[in-house]
Amino acid sequence: MPPMQSGNPSRIAFIGGGSMARALIAGLLRRGVAPRQISVGEPSSEARTALQREWGIDAASADNTAAAAGADLVVLAVKPQDAAAALAGLHPTLLERAPVVLSIAAGLRLQDLARACPPGLAIVRAMPNRPALLGAGVTGMFAAPSVSAAQRALAELVGAAAGRAVWLRAESELDIVTALSGSGPAYFFLLAEHMAQAAQDLGLEPATAAMLAAETLHGAGLLAHQDIPLAEQRAAVTSRGGTTEAALRVFQQAGFDALVARALQAGSARSSQLADMLSAPPDSLNSSKRP
Repeated sequence: MPPMQSGNPSRIAFIGGGSMARALIAGLLRRGVAPRQISVGEPSSEARTALQREWGIDAASADNTAAAAGADLVVLAVKPQDAAAALAGLHPTLLERAPVVLSIAAGLRLQDLARACPPGLAIVRAMPNRPALLGAGVTGMFAAPSVSAAQRALAELVGAAAGRAVWLRAESELDIVTALSGSGPAYFFLLAEHMAQAAQDLGLEPATAAMLAAETLHGAGLLAHQDIPLAEQRAAVTSRGGTTEAALRVFQQAGFDALVARALQAGSARSSQLADMLSAPPDSLNSSKRP
């Protein structure tokens, strides 16, 4: 096997073939990674068949060890509670190849992942969001300073596969990312849902109100992608003395800014709490390494 080049791995192994893994695989394929460079460890035969049918991934196996063999990058895409057991089963392979381990398992901190892995591996955490399923996601990423630039580039290849990726300054910022972009789509859906209901109450047909709210949400998202600050975008829609200004004034008078701040604070705090709950004592994770 030829030596790995930065950002150009010989093989990427996904441990877990769920919806987010499939979204990232689809993004990698769109960016020119060949199906033969991707392997997947997935216990569900139905999911393995879907990977073959949809993306031409031949190397899908119920055996995680077989999937990870020869990989330069191992993407941990299992449920957080299953991560320690999955990593324990991969120890011989991880020791042999020393790949970069990229975890998209929500809430598992680097210290916990390191306890479940052989020592010395480069480990990266990533928090993608649901729009990645459509190739429009954004992923927050963090790695310890010991992870090299080449290893970060390799992890970012996957992190940015289904949208954009941003590197964070501290691991704790992943809790904020979870509250902002991870949970964020639900906030916009809630606003659009209430907008549609309010329009319906004012007299619009339900289907018309729902369509207008959804299309407005979609169009506003496209506008937000322009290289123009969000505040300027808002101001461009807000004519002095007009309808938009009247509606925004109601939001402001109701303390909309403080409400949003409290919501993100609650989401971030809950993310940290869940990570604390997942953080196992050292002995329990180390025990998974014992024969």
